[in-house]
Amino acid sequence: MAAPEILKVVSASKDFGQFRALSEVDFTVQPGAFCGLIGPNGSGKTTFFNVISGVFPATTGQVRYKGQDITHWTPDRICQAGIARTFQIPRPFTEMTVVENVMVGVLFGKSGRRFSEARAREEARLWLDFVGLAAERGTMPQELTAGNLRRLEMARVLATKPEIFLADEIMSGLNREEIRQTSGVLKKIHQELGMTIVWIEHIMSALMNLVERVTVLDYGQVIAEGSPGQIAADEKVIEAYLGKEED
Repeated sequence: MAAPEILKVVSASKDFGQFRALSEVDFTVQPGAFCGLIGPNGSGKTTFFNVISGVFPATTGQVRYKGQDITHWTPDRICQAGIARTFQIPRPFTEMTVVENVMVGVLFGKSGRRFSEARAREEARLWLDFVGLAAERGTMPQELTAGNLRRLEMARVLATKPEIFLADEIMSGLNREEIRQTSGVLKKIHQELGMTIVWIEHIMSALMNLVERVTVLDYGQVIAEGSPGQIAADEKVIEAYLGKEED
């Protein structure tokens, strides 16, 4: 018997006034899966993450996490339940050090209420070590490189002890070496922690080498799902990204 899905989105739509950003989206994730979510700019990918994480609840449809309806839960409640995310534009607390930023994730995440400040600091240090930022613990976020700033975001998400990690374009603005390093951290999260990951990304070479399954959005609708190989050869996907050739 197949394992029950950890995340199930059923016919989710999101309207902003007269504009429909998502339309009847169905999406299912199994525990421990590594899924990619791709699509052209404006296709609804980040809106979809916002619906899952409670930033903008779905107008219609339902989001279920481990069988429970979380469609209208607040973002903090969803985070404490076990779904956490990064953002396209990193949002560190600029008046806190790197380790203090990660402590916020510890204290307001799944297990934080049981942690003292000293215990939260030690936990934060462990997550910074995990993502390769041990040497930057006392640094202010604005002093970090773009790649290290992304890894700080990842450490802060991990510190909340999520079961689902939503990664929103974490390669954006990175150079080739930073992409390699960040890909390595994502791979480590999946392989060593067994964490379920859903990853939005425009850098296809990075995403296709790591994920097991890809879902494609276009104009707020799912147009294709399959393995990376299947998606790379799908004519609807090629047309959405490159445009249809004129006869």
